[in-house]
Amino acid sequence: MRAFTIACLLVALPWQLSAAELVAPETIKATIDAVGGPEKLLKLFRVKERLAVSQDPDAKGSERTSVIEPPNHWWVGTRDRVPTDKEPARFLVWGWALGPLADPAAKLEQLPEIDIEGRPAYGMRVLSVEPPMDMYFDRESRRLTRIDWRKDQHIFSDWRELDGLAYPAKVVGFKPTGKQWYHTEILELQRLEELPAGLLR
Repeated sequence: MRAFTIACLLVALPWQLSAAELVAPETIKATIDAVGGPEKLLKLFRVKERLAVSQDPDAKGSERTSVIEPPNHWWVGTRDRVPTDKEPARFLVWGWALGPLADPAAKLEQLPEIDIEGRPAYGMRVLSVEPPMDMYFDRESRRLTRIDWRKDQHIFSDWRELDGLAYPAKVVGFKPTGKQWYHTEILELQRLEELPAGLLR
């Protein structure tokens, strides 16, 4: 019996220890192309949003305007939240903007396909952030559906367009308990060619 058990373990071991499969370049390209192509991705932009940190899905929240250059800078007014607050949400914005997919230095690990609201979705694990960030994309449309990070889930919806770029304008965040803890809606989005006056990197 012991010999049989050891034999089974030896058969299973190579599968268990096999290196995780990296996301195929053609999958990355197709995902970026689904929102307009690499030249349309946001790198520096101004966003006006209505944010509600509340379990109430009907909470109105309040408006704020930010200038963001993810994942390294996020200005509210003239204050850069990254060096002062070490704001972790900058990585969520980076994921929302598909920055990890366009970064040649980012390592993307393929995840098993799952169902999200009854639709198949493929996943990528971003290993260049800590902890790793899991991003899921609708299998048919190839658009971002969900990000799992730091034990929370962030659901993306309400797709809109900005000069050829498709982007999700609404995000709802959920705690591991399943309770909502915030929701936000983009009211205005503007691509920037240079850093506005008064802001410093």
